[in-house]
Formats: sequence, structure tokens, C-alpha cells
Amino acid sequence: MIAPERPRASAVATKRVLVWHVHGSYLTSLVQGGHTYFVPVLPDRGPDGLGRARTWDWPANVVEVTPDEARSLDVDVVILQRPHELERLAEVWLGRRPGRDVPAIYLEHNAPQGRIGEMRHPAADRDDLTLVHVTHFNRLFWDAGSTRTRLIEHGVVDPGYRYTGELPRAAVAINEARRRGRVTGTDLLPRFAEALPLDLFGIGAGALGGVDDPPQHVLHAEMPRRRVYLHPMRWTSLGLSLIEAMHLGMPVVALATTEAVEAVPPGCGVVSTSVERLCEALRAYGDDPAAARADGRRARAYALERYGLDKFLRAWDALLTEVTA
Repeated sequence: MIAPERPRASAVATKRVLVWHVHGSYLTSLVQGGHTYFVPVLPDRGPDGLGRARTWDWPANVVEVTPDEARSLDVDVVILQRPHELERLAEVWLGRRPGRDVPAIYLEHNAPQGRIGEMRHPAADRDDLTLVHVTHFNRLFWDAGSTRTRLIEHGVVDPGYRYTGELPRAAVAINEARRRGRVTGTDLLPRFAEALPLDLFGIGAGALGGVDDPPQHVLHAEMPRRRVYLHPMRWTSLGLSLIEAMHLGMPVVALATTEAVEAVPPGCGVVSTSVERLCEALRAYGDDPAAARADGRRARAYALERYGLDKFLRAWDALLTEVTA
């Protein structure tokens, strides 16, 4: 297993943060910040009490708390990620109202779903919390009304340069590809596979002939053996697997939707809304290992600069200082 970097000494006073384990990859990066992160846990380890990660190696500053422990917990801030946390769950656990009795941040991972012109964010028009978006695209499309918003772009723990590209195949990472269908571009995979054979990784991938829910260390070892990373998502915020693939040194072929046009600049891969153009790119990378390697090296350099862990954690330090002042 690739162990995350040791949590750095925070550049600000250490905070005591309550945050639910909702998005394991994101939280793996966040908890490197050197603060104390209290993560709710329930006996069944269900969605509202998942506790510490079992497929990532988290540092000791991530502490599980039960409901009884949480009510007497002295926290500086609560980070909310789902509507029901804002509406009731945080108050039930803490006995305090987020935003009113304890500083609160709403961290939005997702792009809006449904009739976009009519979508209002669950935290819209709140003067008692700060809404954090993870991409420019999300900030642009969500209607937050008068709520304060901040943008903190993704940061990931660097898995290191691992690219070999020895297999003339494309790696694709999609969780629940069959259920999510057109949202994740699952319907496009047969067309892409005609241009270059694909290997699918992710939760539920086994049902489609892929590798089902691989541990992170397996994913980081296997993906860079493939020639190129394919990102067929039509409507997702920005998959962390894309940023990880770039860190690994992989060139990217991606649909030019949501944040992909920001994440993959020229020289790091090919981004287009044309499936035909993307198929051409897959064939080209399959036929030219040297070009794939060169673009992958540029992709890694760009990802380290834009989505580096230190930059991400500094931004979170600044926000935590702001909201708890």
C-alpha cells in the first residue's frame, strides 16, 4: 500500500474538525493537514458512521468518535458534505447547530444534477457558513444565492512517477459504471475500445469485465502500465482518478466536459467533445509510445503544480483560520 505523506505541521493554529467520511480519496488528502479530524463512526459503519478508512492509510490525527462522544466534543469547526448533515445530522451528533453554535463549512464535491437552470444549492442564502467548491465548473453552475463561496481545487497525495506504458491499452476508472451509465460515459466505452483496448477499474467494474474495486495501491501500480488514461465522463465534477493518473505520468484522453478542459491543458493529452477525435487520439498513443511518454511527463508536471498537496492544504489552512476567527 502507498502510505500518504506524513501529516505536515500546520502553518496555522491546529484546529479540531468534525467531518464525515463521505469521499475517501478527498479525505485522504485533507487529513494530511496536521489538524485533528474527528470522523463519526457507528457499529454498522454505514454511510453516516463509516469511521476511519480501511482501503487508505490514514494518519493518527484522524480520530473516530461515537454519537455519545461527539455531544461532549470540543470542536472548532464542522465540515458538511451532504444536505442531511446540514439539515439535521450534525445537530443530532453535536447537540449544536452548524453555523449558529459552531462554525461550519459546506464542502460541495458534485456538479448540480437535474434542471440546471432551476437548481439551488442546499446551502444557498446562508449567512452563517461558507460554501467550498472543488472546481471552477461547480462554482459556476451551482446557484448559491448570497452564501459566501470559496474555491479550493483538488490536491492529491503524490503516488510518484510510475509510468511504463508497456501495455498498448487504455486505463479507465469508473465507480458503478453500469448504474451511472451516460453520466460516466459508460455507453461510449465500446466505441473507444474499437480504437484501443480498454481496462476498466472501479467499484462494480467486475460486472463489465473489469477489475472490481481495487485497493488504491493496486490501482496505482496497474494503471500506469497502460499507455493512456481515458476519462469518458460526461457530467461529473472532476474525478480524482484523473488527477492521480496525471501524477503517475499518464497522458490523458478526455471528454471536454465539466472541469476536464481546465485539468488537462494542451501537451498533456487530448480533450474534445468529438468521440471521433478522441478515438484518433487513442489510436495515436497506442502507435507512438514515445509521444505518450512525453505527454505523460508534461501531465505530471502540470498536476504537481496545480493539484499539489501543499497548495491544497495551505488553502484549507487559510479557510479554517478565516471561519474560526
